[in-house]
Amino acid sequence: MSAQSVLFDAPGPKARRRHAILAVVGAVLAVVALYVVVRKMQTANQLQGYMWEPFLTDRSVWRDYLLKGLWGTIKAALISIVFAAVFGLVFGVGRLSTIRPVRWVCSVVVEFFRAVPVLIMMIFAFGVYTRNGVFANDLNPLAAVVTALTLYNGAVIAELVRSGVHSLPKGQGEAGLAVGLTTGQVLRSIQLPQALTAMLPALIGQFVTILKDSALGTAITYTELLTWSKTLGSAFTNTVPAYIVAAILFITMNYLLSRLAVTVEKRLNRRGKTAGGAVAAAPLPGGAPADATPA
Repeated sequence: MSAQSVLFDAPGPKARRRHAILAVVGAVLAVVALYVVVRKMQTANQLQGYMWEPFLTDRSVWRDYLLKGLWGTIKAALISIVFAAVFGLVFGVGRLSTIRPVRWVCSVVVEFFRAVPVLIMMIFAFGVYTRNGVFANDLNPLAAVVTALTLYNGAVIAELVRSGVHSLPKGQGEAGLAVGLTTGQVLRSIQLPQALTAMLPALIGQFVTILKDSALGTAITYTELLTWSKTLGSAFTNTVPAYIVAAILFITMNYLLSRLAVTVEKRLNRRGKTAGGAVAAAPLPGGAPADATPA
């Protein structure tokens, strides 16, 4: 039996008491900070009732501002998620290749795009597309946002694929080779499906990051939720409520995406357990099970 490794020792009575005191102090400081922020907003008349009325009484607030911004965010996120998943899968498998030049090229590409900030890639891509007329003028901001989100998050997903495969027991790959499969067949048929299932929580977490980072598109004039919320605040002179509603919408989308990840993970785990369940032994001619002990 292998001993279970732990990151730290279990806290004793003094440590638990100290943690409780620190938790109480942190909660008090958070409440005080929240009170100060609310008071500042009240002083600036940003929490008055009339500031929130447009969200309940004026349909144009949602039709002409928030829903347009929401669609812009979802559109950029969905396209980026698809491209980043393909990019990450291709380059993640490339980093696992037995061909050294392929492995080196994929490693350089992944490490480079992981190191460059998303905003810098957006600005660079936007400048390239605009100066060279790669896309129509109204598509350049969206194309730049998708390019940056795809390259950065695709590189992160590629690393998740590589680490997920390496975290599997070596015996599975050796068993595949033992039955006559090639290294590529072992990777595609045995290791990769298990690695994708194991890294699903981290993968969905990266999709949440894509959804949030789409807000950086406001720096290159892409009209997503944050941009339309800013415009809404200027039009109705309720900037703070507009940003609060935008934050609630972002939180809701991220929560729904996280719940989707939990549901998919449970279904995959359930399917794996039922698929790998015990198979009943074939009965002997006398009707007793094959593993039955004779009397």
